[in-house]
Amino acid sequence: MYIIVGLGNPDGKYQNTRHNIGFDVIDVIAGRNHIAVNERKHKALIGRGIVGGQKAVLVKPQTYMNLSGESVREVIDFYKADEKSELIVISDDISLDVGQIRIRKKGSAGGHNGLKNIILHLGHDEFQRVRMGVGGKPDGYDLVDYVLGHFPAEERKIMDESAGRAAEAVEMMIAEGADAAMNCFNQKRGGLM
Repeated sequence: MYIIVGLGNPDGKYQNTRHNIGFDVIDVIAGRNHIAVNERKHKALIGRGIVGGQKAVLVKPQTYMNLSGESVREVIDFYKADEKSELIVISDDISLDVGQIRIRKKGSAGGHNGLKNIILHLGHDEFQRVRMGVGGKPDGYDLVDYVLGHFPAEERKIMDESAGRAAEAVEMMIAEGADAAMNCFNQKRGGLM
């Protein structure tokens, strides 16, 4: 059973912000695979279905970003999933260009509080993740204000396309393995430079 987690904040005011791109990708995966993500369980909105030919649970934690690990831990325990091979976490990343996708099989939180909390609750960093580039913080900006800010129209269009590619990447990770997806999706694409 694959557990696919998109990170974000639950309050409506955070919708379509940089920090909520994980939720956006879950919505795309749900649409592509005809899964309703509307059941409140495990401190999250979840939906069950088939993704990449395998049983999967789509998860949008409702704990706020900094406590995402609480929800992830509950879902993994309930479904008895192997977090090293069956967990995929989708998050924003300010160290990648807008629209860039980076797939990893393990690694540090890279300063991302949602990933930090998941690592804390799992006790390790050996889980698959899809990092979604949202662009670096401009000089003079507060980091929190930046990640909780909305994309300008041009960047939003790029991110919508990127969310579609990320959904394809997750499906490939499940169907063909993370290495195949990394080979296909980890190259730079034309974004804003």
